[in-house]
Amino acid sequence: MKTTILVLTFFVSVFTIGSLHAQDQNNSKDNTELLRMYENDQSERMNGNPDWKELNQRDAKRRQRVSELLASKKVITAMDFYRAAMIFQHGTDTIDSGKAVELMKKAVKLDSTMNKWLLAAAIDRDLMRKGEPQIYGTQYVKNGNDQPFELYKIDTTKISDEERKEYNVRTLAEQRSQVIAMNKKSLLELLAQGKTAKEIVRFIKQQEEESEYNLNEMAINSLGYHFLEKDDLQGAIQIFELNIELFPKAPNTYDSYGEALLKMGKEREAIQAYKKALELNPENENAKRVLKNLGS
Repeated sequence: MKTTILVLTFFVSVFTIGSLHAQDQNNSKDNTELLRMYENDQSERMNGNPDWKELNQRDAKRRQRVSELLASKKVITAMDFYRAAMIFQHGTDTIDSGKAVELMKKAVKLDSTMNKWLLAAAIDRDLMRKGEPQIYGTQYVKNGNDQPFELYKIDTTKISDEERKEYNVRTLAEQRSQVIAMNKKSLLELLAQGKTAKEIVRFIKQQEEESEYNLNEMAINSLGYHFLEKDDLQGAIQIFELNIELFPKAPNTYDSYGEALLKMGKEREAIQAYKKALELNPENENAKRVLKNLGS
């Protein structure tokens, strides 16, 4: 029997592995328990090849706990509602997807400056769960493990590309390019072959534009975080430096590089990286927060 696999594709400059906390502002009023649940929700999905059965069970427990927090009125700030929405976004039915939309609308109402990508994604997923076409273009699917990814059916008449940009969603042309990239080989296969970060950097530099591997900014950034999560800081630095070299105008590359530098204790260099990230994207709340914490 064919199984439809749903994929939530994170917008590069905000929702990639390199910026799980891109919207975190460390507001002292934010619910810290909800923050921890959100961080676990995100990190468990970035761990290579998770056991989805076990992950679904943990997701269900998180949704139950968030429901309890909502009932006891302990979800208060915009970031609380944002994190709660993300947890329900990973639910299993239309009740969960509808809840994600409701919570994200509250988040945006409380903070109109908040990045609205998750609202677009929640609306798309709710439509998809109802068997209707998505309208923004955030949801990708594949029918069976041996099938290619494709963009879930979309009604292109409802939302313009300008509106998509307002919600930090890829344009229709960018979505088509993303499908091509998603169906290429993953750079993680090189790790399975035992290649070091240095060898991978050399390999990527030797690739032609039409490489069989996915060499976009997000893919390379994700690879860097693989090394970072394994505490191979030098390897992560090499990958992030390569990403900056290949995509010098992408703010997320500098944000990720800054995080790795901080972990290495190179505070001065990290500050410069975060300042560059903020220069390229003045709305990067993560960079603002880190620089503030570092006194810069």
